[in-house]
Amino acid sequence: MAFLLDGVRQLRRIELDNVTTTPHFIGSWFIEPLSICDDLIDYFESHPNKQRSGLTAAGANADAKKSTDVAVRATDVALPGNEALRQYFDALYACYGDYLEQWPYLKRLVPRIDIGTFNIQRYLPGEHFQIVHTERSSLSTLHRVFAWMTYLNDVDDGGSTSFTHFGLDVQPQAGKTLIWPSEWTHAHCGNVLNAGSKYIVTGWMHFPAEY
Repeated sequence: MAFLLDGVRQLRRIELDNVTTTPHFIGSWFIEPLSICDDLIDYFESHPNKQRSGLTAAGANADAKKSTDVAVRATDVALPGNEALRQYFDALYACYGDYLEQWPYLKRLVPRIDIGTFNIQRYLPGEHFQIVHTERSSLSTLHRVFAWMTYLNDVDDGGSTSFTHFGLDVQPQAGKTLIWPSEWTHAHCGNVLNAGSKYIVTGWMHFPAEY
């Protein structure tokens, strides 16, 4: 099921396929226009000086996560030349606004949400974030309320995201955007990419510092 929503940017709310557990609290949309995704891939590739080996919460561990990441500070979004980032966040906040409409209690729990440093990531054949993990796993990550991710390109062979408690595999498609609770209930992993490349942008929504 898909339908158009009016927001800061047009988006399509979608239903994830093959989900047997409801509610699963994983919001899903396609952001539009898809040129946003191409612009973010261009941003990644045009900043080789910022590219670093991907890290887990425990640091570098290629057996758990193997990727190339560009970390972007939230303050960088407003800098000249970063229009692609601003356009993306317009779309992401439109998705979050629709998530609040689906779960109105959140308007009271988190009337304001912050986003810190986030990552644009590239996976090549044989790479992955294969260890099952959750986004709130220690005292240092208790402030995280939601995780979010947008796939920036289509992937045909491998590279899906598995939410293990729900038996749910999500295959990357350009523009497909997910928002989900950062709690242990939404433990997940990234399956090995077999061919091509996979680009995503991902980060966390968290309580403001004054909470």
